[in-house]
Amino acid sequence: MKKSIPYCLLLLVSLWLFSCEKADEYSSAPRENFEALWKIMDEHYCFFEYKDVDWNDVYARYSVQVTDTMKQDQLFKLLGEMLNELKDGHTNLISSFDVSRYWKWYEDYPANFSEDIQENYLGTDYMIAGGMKYKKLSKDVGYIYYGSFSNAIGETNLDYILMYFKDCKAIILDVRDNGVGSLTYSDRIAARFLDNKITTGYILHKTGTGHNDFSRPYELTLIPSERVRWLRPVVVLTNRHCFSATNDFVNKMKMMPHTTILGDRTGGGSGFPFNSELPNGWSVRFSASPMLNAAMEHTEFGIDPDVKVNMLTEDMQRGKDTLIEAALQLIERMNIKI
Repeated sequence: MKKSIPYCLLLLVSLWLFSCEKADEYSSAPRENFEALWKIMDEHYCFFEYKDVDWNDVYARYSVQVTDTMKQDQLFKLLGEMLNELKDGHTNLISSFDVSRYWKWYEDYPANFSEDIQENYLGTDYMIAGGMKYKKLSKDVGYIYYGSFSNAIGETNLDYILMYFKDCKAIILDVRDNGVGSLTYSDRIAARFLDNKITTGYILHKTGTGHNDFSRPYELTLIPSERVRWLRPVVVLTNRHCFSATNDFVNKMKMMPHTTILGDRTGGGSGFPFNSELPNGWSVRFSASPMLNAAMEHTEFGIDPDVKVNMLTEDMQRGKDTLIEAALQLIERMNIKI
């Protein structure tokens, strides 16, 4: 029988290993920094095979563009373009004057969210706790909007919110446009909708410099909260901007027996990010540890909803949110007794 290593321990070990990786000596030489970045990624990035990236080919194409007379901004642009070959929203080059980023993972998708239209549902009399906005849309349906997993949400916050909805039949939990944050809050919130301990996925760690040098998969588990829980229907609203910790949260919620994921495919971002440093002091952030779902499948490119819904132009023109309306209709069709 597999033994599950505590996730916090794995995280601490990995953070220690990677946080120590800094350039030994300062150098602004373009060639040296190019070589250092390529090598860091070659030895530590975790999705080369999954994304079918030929990193040696990338080297050949970009190496010839490096010159000794390049200015720092020119070098930065070139290195950023090289990193974009990985198509990874968790991969950034960070300098004192810019941050390279890959945004095409969401740019070709519909927004499926409008703050202005959301105000028609939230109004100004909503409540706020731990970064969550919440109110009753009717006597039977509660609505929660959590816009960032960077906003700390405490256990007491969640107790108050769920108790506020104790007379409701269902909750709409909206995490659209939530693209950053902590996995701690993903676990903390998901545990409130759980009845029994479950395996939510697996994490692997690099064990060598080869592209496929990984540890065995370590099981990630989630146990039900010992505090106030919600075991009635939940509809989770998603769009393509649901990334990283939110992608992880949707993966967990998709496993809950009373939960329906409604909206668009999430943005993905399942590689756990770490940092390293170049000789000129720039830092690079990249995916170093792949996280898989319970079926040992990658979710790096996103998670499909149970019910696919896009915002409709005619609804938006009338100030209606198609996803919220679809969630309300879904709940209305449920035979819910409390």
